[in-house]
Amino acid sequence: MATNASLEVRPREETGKGFNRKLRAGGRVPAVMYGHGDETRALTIDARELERLFSRIHVENTIIELHIDGQRKSVRTLVREVQRHAFRDEVLHVDFYVLHAGERITVEIPIRLQGTAPGVRVGGILQQVLDSLEIRCLPDRIPEYLTVDISSLEIGDSVHVGDVPLPEGVESVVPGERSLLSVIPPTVAPVDEEAEAVEPAPTEPELIGRDREEADEE
Repeated sequence: MATNASLEVRPREETGKGFNRKLRAGGRVPAVMYGHGDETRALTIDARELERLFSRIHVENTIIELHIDGQRKSVRTLVREVQRHAFRDEVLHVDFYVLHAGERITVEIPIRLQGTAPGVRVGGILQQVLDSLEIRCLPDRIPEYLTVDISSLEIGDSVHVGDVPLPEGVESVVPGERSLLSVIPPTVAPVDEEAEAVEPAPTEPELIGRDREEADEE
């Protein structure tokens, strides 16, 4: 199952671009928390704590317990959107989605490849189309990652979404016939047959040690 994490947050009363710029200048990141049937709440997060957390988890599928200042009960959430600065490595805003018991959710799960394809060992090229898979399940069923065994793939073999083993209670949102990866033949540079067919013209051997005029007279 996916790992869980926690984060300290504070309620935010004011909104707007000007106020959010002041928050960021003070080392905090504006955020919102919402869910099915829940009122949207404005929050702020310590920027350094947020970056440390994001550096050690899969942001797309990790359940994050938000501990809201002044509120005894934490709230289970998933990150739905992260807005980053176009040029600097800086988080500008985060959207959290509130999880409810019994409510199925859709998340992106990373795909890990296991083994080495025999087709690659003999020169084939592993072409991976999808490195993650969108799945639907209950929050407690979210897998940390999905494993695909490629140790039997020869050149020309392929794996489709429907071939990926899914844990109990987990279903793929992506159609089963969608290609996931394949082992394709190596690329060989074309040979110019006409260039190969042209033979170089014979050259006259050079006479060494004698004058060319003298040789011509003979």
